[in-house]
Amino acid sequence: MPELLEGKTGLVVGVANKRSIAWAIARRLDEAGARLVLTYQGERTERDVRKLAATLTTPPAAILPLDVQDDAQTAETVAAAGEALGGIDVLVHAVAFARPEDLGGRFIDTDREGFHLALDISAYSLAALAREAEPHMRARGGGSIMALSYIAADRAVPGYNVMGVAKSALESIVRYLAWDLGDGGIRVNAISAGPVRTLAARGIPGFGTMADTINSRAPLRREITQDEVGDVALFLASPLSASVTGETIFVDAGFHAMGL
Repeated sequence: MPELLEGKTGLVVGVANKRSIAWAIARRLDEAGARLVLTYQGERTERDVRKLAATLTTPPAAILPLDVQDDAQTAETVAAAGEALGGIDVLVHAVAFARPEDLGGRFIDTDREGFHLALDISAYSLAALAREAEPHMRARGGGSIMALSYIAADRAVPGYNVMGVAKSALESIVRYLAWDLGDGGIRVNAISAGPVRTLAARGIPGFGTMADTINSRAPLRREITQDEVGDVALFLASPLSASVTGETIFVDAGFHAMGL
């Protein structure tokens, strides 16, 4: 559907490699006609992002550095994206991090530093990015902001620990932002994706077993793919979701609907 986002622009934060969900979203937005800006963190990631960007239908308007813990750089990057694109219609937040020692074991053993780090990068960064993107979206008459979540925001998932708490905060932030920005026609939603075998997922202890168990109990009895998450992101970015905001949409083959 190359016409669905024709004339629209998007800032995609969190592309890391070809298996990342953020990359699947970027590809879907590009295929639908959107012009994009991608961000990267660090030199190694920059190389990967630039290689991926070269495969898009439309070359990105810019590929910019972004450390979401750096307020000055966050402001500079969003401003540069807005200038390169001539405005921002879509913001994709696909950023999350927790220290390896805070995944696995017991949540109760998470220290204050680890807690702050996970919540800062994985949750607060959405608010920080939305604040900078807001004037660009209001100037365009509205926009769509989306973030990636996981069912551990609602349920205790052993091993996910502080990241589950961070996802809970992220989904709450989505709802508050939906209220704050709604008068400007800006919609804010979360996509709660089922387990996807990305490189980042390998850092979660027992992820393979977790994914196999969930897949066997999901109504569709199968895994989901990055592209299926990208399809829902395209829906949220498009006029087809014009009245959808403050929502967490599950893309997990129906697992969230099951009691056991």
